[in-house]
Amino acid sequence: MIGRYTLPEMGRVWSEAHKYELWCKVEVLVLEAHAVAGRVPAEVVEPVRAAPAPTPEAVAEVEAVTQHDVIAFLTAWADRTEPRSAAAYVHFGMTSSDLLDTALACQLVEATDILLAKADRLVAALRELGLAHRDTLRVGRTHGIHGEPTVFGHRVADLAFGMARCRDRLRAARADVAVAKISGAVGTYSNIDPSVERYVAEKLGLTPAPVATQVVLRDGIAAWVAALAGIATLCEAVALEVRHGQRTEVRELSEPFGRGQKGSSAMPHKKNPIMSERICGLARIVRAQYVPVLEGVPLWHERDISHSSTERVALPDAATAVDYLLHLTTRLVTGLVVDRARMLANLDATGGLVYTSAVLLELVESGLSREDAYGVTQAAAMDTWQTGVPFRETLRRHASERGLELDEARLDEVSRPERYVERLGPVFDRLAALR
Repeated sequence: MIGRYTLPEMGRVWSEAHKYELWCKVEVLVLEAHAVAGRVPAEVVEPVRAAPAPTPEAVAEVEAVTQHDVIAFLTAWADRTEPRSAAAYVHFGMTSSDLLDTALACQLVEATDILLAKADRLVAALRELGLAHRDTLRVGRTHGIHGEPTVFGHRVADLAFGMARCRDRLRAARADVAVAKISGAVGTYSNIDPSVERYVAEKLGLTPAPVATQVVLRDGIAAWVAALAGIATLCEAVALEVRHGQRTEVRELSEPFGRGQKGSSAMPHKKNPIMSERICGLARIVRAQYVPVLEGVPLWHERDISHSSTERVALPDAATAVDYLLHLTTRLVTGLVVDRARMLANLDATGGLVYTSAVLLELVESGLSREDAYGVTQAAAMDTWQTGVPFRETLRRHASERGLELDEARLDEVSRPERYVERLGPVFDRLAALR
């Protein structure tokens, strides 16, 4: 991921320097396990542990010759080990993927914990926004067209619960990727005892792979990326709500607009929803990583390397983009400007058409068939759409033409917007309890 969208903490997780630190950590733990079991001399452990991780530049210099990153790492690290002879037992009985998959699991867990903390903050921000607007009346929209009255907090509550579910899927996916694999060339433990794998896994807070070939099967990693894509898409749903709400014709919502901020190089009046648009764009990047990673599940026999190049790009990019998305979406939610007066004005903009569902039911209860009640209500509504005459007036005329007498007091009652949201109390109780 480019630096523009990389936050420091997540950037470090995926840095080359940190990767080599983790590689050193895994190799030292394997060495420790061998020493405990008496398979290698105990005195080689401390010199290897004390050797600093090789720099990315040093590894790259060796890899330019070897064309093998793990061998290049081992060579560069051995160059820093005193006495160098101690390095002879490093990587003892291992294959490259023992190191790569186990260290990758550590990176995935570290990245996940950062993301879960930020997802918690976004869920909390959405919860508080929803509760703050549990009584903020606005028109509901279906297909982009005015429907019935609702409250803004209801829509936010939907997004809050959605984000919580996506967060919980990521929490479950954490277990899928927190897997250590130290089982040798094709996973048969031919040159390494299973006790080594158990030892390393416990020290790293991972679970030993129940079975592995040369690599851990990639279904767990694919599930992890799918969880990230879900979070990114929920961030997009929040942003899309704001983008619509900030349109000039709507003007119910707007992003925070800082002092000195500019919206357009040509049009000084502009206040564009740039945060929301950025969120929507980056969500596409995250979703785009899923299929390539999923296609790394079927590999040739015990493994091939086709998944490797994909994961080197897809996993850091997906995690880094979601990290930024959670950060930016939380900023958007906590700084959101909500125009209650404009919401009420839009609620009344269609001259009462938003109450047709209740009018339909009132006519049915007065004795009309549903078909006849629908016909009267729709005819009056279409008249209002075309002429702009308030719905109550067109309804009176169409009812009169059919010899119907309206109960004006009842129509007043069913045309109160507050009536439409009276039963939402339990929704907000559940929202208040959301964590």
